[in-house]
Amino acid sequence: MQDKGVENSGPAIADGPSSSPAPSSAVPAALAGPPTLWLFTLTTFVSALLLFSIQPMFAKMVLPVLGGSPSVWAVALCFFQGALLAGYCYAHLVIRLIGARASGFVHLAVCLLAFVVLPIGLPAGWSEPPTGEPYFWQLGLFTVAVGLPFFAVAANAPLLQAWFAATGHPHGRDPYFLYAASNLGSLIALLSYPVLLEPAFGLKALSGIWTIGFLVLVALLAVSYAAVRLGSAPQAATAAEPSAADAGPPPTWSSRLSWVGLALVPSALLTAFTTHVSTDVASAPLIWVLPLSLYLLTFVLVFRERSLIPMPILLATHLASVIFALLVLSQTVREGWFLTAGAGVAVFFTSAMVAHRTLYEARPSAAYLTEFYLWMSLGGVLGGLFAALIAPKIFSEIFEYPLLLALSMACRPRALSLSLKDRDELLVMWLLIATGILALIWIPWMGTTFGIDYGTYGMTAVLVALFAIGVLLFWKWPPRQLVMALMMFAAIVMYPSGVKRGEAERSYFGVYRVGSAGDFNILMHGTTLHGAQRMRDDKGDEIKERPVPGTYYYPKSPMAQSVRIISETLAKTAPAGSEARGRYGVIGLGAGSLSCLSKPGEQWRFFEIDPLMVSIATNPENFSFLSRCQPNPDVQLGDARLTMAKEPDGSFDLIIVDAFSSDAVPVHLMTAEALSLFLSKIKPTGAFVLHVSNRYLDLDGVAAATLPLVKGARGVIISDDAADGSYAQTSSTVVVVAKSDEVLAPFRELETVIELDPRGLKPWTDDFSDIIGPFRSKLSLKY
Repeated sequence: MQDKGVENSGPAIADGPSSSPAPSSAVPAALAGPPTLWLFTLTTFVSALLLFSIQPMFAKMVLPVLGGSPSVWAVALCFFQGALLAGYCYAHLVIRLIGARASGFVHLAVCLLAFVVLPIGLPAGWSEPPTGEPYFWQLGLFTVAVGLPFFAVAANAPLLQAWFAATGHPHGRDPYFLYAASNLGSLIALLSYPVLLEPAFGLKALSGIWTIGFLVLVALLAVSYAAVRLGSAPQAATAAEPSAADAGPPPTWSSRLSWVGLALVPSALLTAFTTHVSTDVASAPLIWVLPLSLYLLTFVLVFRERSLIPMPILLATHLASVIFALLVLSQTVREGWFLTAGAGVAVFFTSAMVAHRTLYEARPSAAYLTEFYLWMSLGGVLGGLFAALIAPKIFSEIFEYPLLLALSMACRPRALSLSLKDRDELLVMWLLIATGILALIWIPWMGTTFGIDYGTYGMTAVLVALFAIGVLLFWKWPPRQLVMALMMFAAIVMYPSGVKRGEAERSYFGVYRVGSAGDFNILMHGTTLHGAQRMRDDKGDEIKERPVPGTYYYPKSPMAQSVRIISETLAKTAPAGSEARGRYGVIGLGAGSLSCLSKPGEQWRFFEIDPLMVSIATNPENFSFLSRCQPNPDVQLGDARLTMAKEPDGSFDLIIVDAFSSDAVPVHLMTAEALSLFLSKIKPTGAFVLHVSNRYLDLDGVAAATLPLVKGARGVIISDDAADGSYAQTSSTVVVVAKSDEVLAPFRELETVIELDPRGLKPWTDDFSDIIGPFRSKLSLKY
């Protein structure tokens, strides 16, 4: 999603009076002065502010309905890119068909029509999303809720340029400097949203502020259009139409295709990179807007007459960052998030700059710039479609990310030139390709045949060797770097390092992988361990007894302790001679580990949003927790907030909330409204448990800050640090919430109990949440 910017793509504009020609007598003096210039600059700035603030705001509104999945933002970007293209096409057509002087009536009518759906919010009565993969449902929701106002604002950039030219202002022949104001407004909107607006205002307040801003924008548009009507029509035509001598040759189809490709790669990379990094923290505006801000910044830095970064430095940095990022991606999936995110930021930023600089240098003459922007927008839309809708269907993992990194090499100048000077270079080319293919086949074959575990360092050696061969031979064929990067991508896909990962499966809600590690079968969701079962004993024999839960669910874990305490409480309060039959609810199925904490006669109901997760957990070839402990599991498909709301109040003895997408936070399950819902569903003698283990956010502090908003709730923290370095048991932290202190009394007797401490954090609600505070708090606790 971008608002393209060209800074001085035509003649340079000076600010002094001597640099401007004297205004024509046909143009009112007031229109030829600074006020008109400032009016259009301000209108462009406000338009960009609104265009880029609505994106994270509405996407956050939709998150609770769609389970907090990182795919929400990927599909949102796809929608906004498509709506931007529609706005550009509309502006292009209305200017061509009726002209700048008449277009204002049409556009102001479109803007007034947009007030029908304001203030921004979820449409009343909009149906629940379908179970499974709600890609097109989300696109429909965005179209109905924000399609019209976003479309109206998206069209402003090209329309305001045409209007400014039509005023007859001396600078009207070169109105592209208005994009500088547009870029500035875009960056301010994106950076201020998570840093200033989100921590200070709720979504309803922000929606109201946006509506007021849109009203101000419409007023500015009306005044700007009045300036057009007061201007001279002949002068406007002269300013807006380039002479035949300036037009230059029309663009060829090969040029158009290159514009599409150069815009497609960074646009797709934006979506893929954001999905990659948001998988492990939270699907939240802070994680969304930082890559998008960098994306816009690349236009400011390189989409100009003189790039602020010299091309040789940019190309060298890009090459190094691509190689390093691919090496990092080749490592085991449990590498640190900060390393992968840091490498990802560097390679995304440099890749986008290289593509956009090459795109700028391929721009046509000013007469064809409108068409140029349309093809750029089409490339952006196609990139978003590929990363958000197509890649999840054709790749079982987020392979589009390393693939796009490799393809960014094709965006370098002359990267696809196939000219070879002599037979020696041709021979070197084929030798290099053959060597790479043999390395990809031979190294793993050696490992399989002779029992050599090439592992992480072996794979790194393969990748480094592939790159070193090309460097040492100093192959001068232009596509050499692209070929080398594609080979590295092939190595990552064909022979991943680390644990034996098995086949991965992918859905709207993430990437799942069942693999083996020693005697265990493990479940990875993204890069986070979500369950493990020991399949063989110390002698290597298959374990046929009832499975013992591992990882966060081992018999003395906080969650297992919670189940035990509630079960003992039920046994004490059950009538003499009768069997206690507790009712348990588990939000988040995982591998089904918790089912083996059940006892005969108990009722266990699982709430799972992803049908693919159910398929994985119920397959006994993966895990036998459910097949042996709950042969006919009661699984409710759908988002837990929606499905749990249908349960009778006071019907559960214990609810365990353990729903994560990789290590990302399900924000909508941590708000005061969600906690109130869970509290209403437990019996007076029951409790609910929040699993708040997280590597990056202080979630127990958030829970402590939020619980005071939940009437009648009290809670404690249970935390253990009993990780033994294996999959048999890992440390975890939970918050236990009940309706009375009597219920919490047995929990307070545990050695690992901790009282709630909000640590100055703000409570989360459906209207307000931020991750900056919990992130800072977690850092302070660690260091």
